[in-house]
Amino acid sequence: MFSRPFRKHGVVALATYMQIYKKGDIVDIKGMGTVQNGMSHKCYHGKTGRVYNVTQLAVVIVVNKQVKGKILAKRINVHIEHIKHSKSRDSFLKHVKENDQKKKEAKEKGTWVQLKRQPAPPREAHFVGTNGMEPELLEPIPYEFMA
Repeated sequence: MFSRPFRKHGVVALATYMQIYKKGDIVDIKGMGTVQNGMSHKCYHGKTGRVYNVTQLAVVIVVNKQVKGKILAKRINVHIEHIKHSKSRDSFLKHVKENDQKKKEAKEKGTWVQLKRQPAPPREAHFVGTNGMEPELLEPIPYEFMA
């Protein structure tokens, strides 16, 4: 769970400490075994939360935790070695940017544009080649009771 990847043991890279976290950022919690200080409890490992406060040493994150039938918003203090920016929102922001571009182009042309994403349609009908081979007929083996 907290073990380091292959050939990534040892001193923590400086890029980890150079990351800037601001209030409202979405982050993933992933415990780093190299540094035990400021590590979250194992129940938060792999969870995604929102930065609530930033201090000199740690970051306060609001994470949802299920306790029996309830989902509680928990605030946990975590050092920055154990968090990273989440990529979960990137696809949404990319989608919004594309929609804005489509709206702008449609307004210039004076046309209507479909902004909803459509699921992939079924594939078109086609023939499967046999390369000169004769297809085999497969049948189930009849059941035999042996006692």
